[in-house]
Amino acid sequence: MSSARTEVKARTSGASDALLAAYATHLQTRSAHTRHAYWRDIEVLKELAGDLALAELSAAQLRRFLAILHGRGLSGRSLARVLSGWRAFYRFVTERDPSFKDNPCMGLRAPKTPKKLPAALSPDEAVQLVTIDGDEALSVRDRALFELAYSSGLRLAELAGLNLASLDFTTGEVRVWGKGSKERIVPVGAPARDALRAWMAVRETLPARDTEAMFLSRSGRRITPRAIEQRLALWAVKRGLSRHVHPHMLRHSFASHVLQSSGDLRAVQELLGHASIASTQVYTHLDFQYLAKMYDQAHPRAKKKKRR
Repeated sequence: MSSARTEVKARTSGASDALLAAYATHLQTRSAHTRHAYWRDIEVLKELAGDLALAELSAAQLRRFLAILHGRGLSGRSLARVLSGWRAFYRFVTERDPSFKDNPCMGLRAPKTPKKLPAALSPDEAVQLVTIDGDEALSVRDRALFELAYSSGLRLAELAGLNLASLDFTTGEVRVWGKGSKERIVPVGAPARDALRAWMAVRETLPARDTEAMFLSRSGRRITPRAIEQRLALWAVKRGLSRHVHPHMLRHSFASHVLQSSGDLRAVQELLGHASIASTQVYTHLDFQYLAKMYDQAHPRAKKKKRR
């Protein structure tokens, strides 16, 4: 290698080091999780670029790097995350140096990953899971929790964060705050209301430290999302279900059963609190052996008890 080329390479390396140092300082304003993720993406880019200066890479080169990563087994979702980190870096370079006009990330797209259908229970499985017998405090609480999750399609965080004032037994509705602090009101089926009334009676006997919380732990504190996950997995085994069950599966089951019975995608979107109809459309692809009827008429946990 000639001395001139060596000198150019040294200058380029020095400029790249300075740029990366400035970017590292810039990332200090981000959260630790974002900072580590973005820097990890830059480390991947440096490894792929070799001796090439990052600020001089072309769109064609980045596209080839993505193909290499795809060949290593990275999914479309993982590639999209890596590309997001690269975009953040080149956006920083563009803002730092006005002469840098050709952003190599412009127009680049990661390959799409086929959408994974959400796991859901059949109506029979859902009823089998939530029908918990016993008058022990935690059993009564858990039945109320799971009945409400399945009856109203609440998210895990919404269940854990529910307050006493959120439930209206007169109207049969629950008021929740979903993603983005968006409020919505959802109907509560008769079996869920019965289970909640039973829990309220038991709750009054507990030493409530979090007085506003709807669902309490044995110590009287608000139940945590992790505790709900653990209790649901435990009850799934006790109730004889052959697969792992998580709280979001009850939400999926609620959406799938109501949608397949009513066919009203917009109504299900409102009940779930989805900002986009595209998030709800995934449920149209689910196929079940059992079909329910419309909510309040045939949802397995919304049927009114027959008078004797």
